[in-house]
Amino acid sequence: MIKKETSNVSRKRRHERIRKTIKGTQSIPRLNVFRSNSNIFAQVIDDEKGITLVSSSSLSLKLKNGGNTEGAILVGKDIAEKCKAKKIKKVTFDRGGYLYHGRVKALAEAARENGLDF
Repeated sequence: MIKKETSNVSRKRRHERIRKTIKGTQSIPRLNVFRSNSNIFAQVIDDEKGITLVSSSSLSLKLKNGGNTEGAILVGKDIAEKCKAKKIKKVTFDRGGYLYHGRVKALAEAARENGLDF
């Protein structure tokens, strides 16, 4: 019997392919996005040191419904403000294997509107 690949396994394979080309440095860290059914998470990562510089999520913001585009917009604004406070202006965007659509796109556009450059 042939096992069918789940959508999350497919996403992880896409993410590995993306990560071959995207690297976060100290000067230009990587903005990573992870979304679950009920929440969305964003991290700004320095891959050279292997540390998370800034993070935000719909859980940390205590949003009632973090699984929609309004929650993603609020997380995008929050991550951009935290990056400003740490004097991070430019990042590379890592969509995490997800399509650049819906919540992922909303988070990215909100971060751009609030001062992040990518």
